[in-house]
Amino acid sequence: MRVLITRPREDAESLAAILGERGIDALVEPLLEIRLLPDAVVTLDGVQAVLLTSANGARAFGGLCDRRDVPVFAVGAATARTARDLGFSNVHSAGGDIGDLAHLAAARLDPRAGALLHVAGTEIAGDLSGILGGRGFSVRRATLYEARPVAALSSRVMAAMADGSLDAALFFSPRTASAFVNLARGADVAEKCATIDAICLSAAVSKALEGLTWRSRRVADRPDQASLLACLQHSLEDRA
Repeated sequence: MRVLITRPREDAESLAAILGERGIDALVEPLLEIRLLPDAVVTLDGVQAVLLTSANGARAFGGLCDRRDVPVFAVGAATARTARDLGFSNVHSAGGDIGDLAHLAAARLDPRAGALLHVAGTEIAGDLSGILGGRGFSVRRATLYEARPVAALSSRVMAAMADGSLDAALFFSPRTASAFVNLARGADVAEKCATIDAICLSAAVSKALEGLTWRSRRVADRPDQASLLACLQHSLEDRA
């Protein structure tokens, strides 16, 4: 079995290792290039906690912030693990989506204790500030990085699609999914998706892939890596 991983390389390599342990050949193809903004700064004055909605945000924040004792609230396990690996000592993990993160922060924090700093990229999914603002919190946004789609699919991926050796593709975000749709059309390999199962982290990710015809589009039960891998396993078993 061969599976395409479309995550940024920092996240894809560990996932490829997990798949390798299961006897699955992983083809790593980052579709977004993560770049720290040249004028990005972090100010923690008056901030009681930091909100991280992605592992990319954790890495960007870790590179700009010297403090490691600031409370960090991460959207899910993968982001929390990245923050801990960077040395942050007070990390709390939500269930995997923006709503879960807002609920956790509201349950653990006091609006009167200071502002919340939402570390973000230039593209933002969900209304974290709006949800928490409605609960009395002041939320500041620190835009630290941007994610740019790559210019083209690699020759390795196009060859795997052309010869039908790609069984499934993993998609973690609507933006990555949209990038793949555009790149596949541009490379004239869109029709090859009819033999590939698209494994999606959420319904929003699946919707972003509607522009192509897939063998199937499957959505994980929960927006986390463990659920996505379980979804992949069901797909591979159906193919066997």
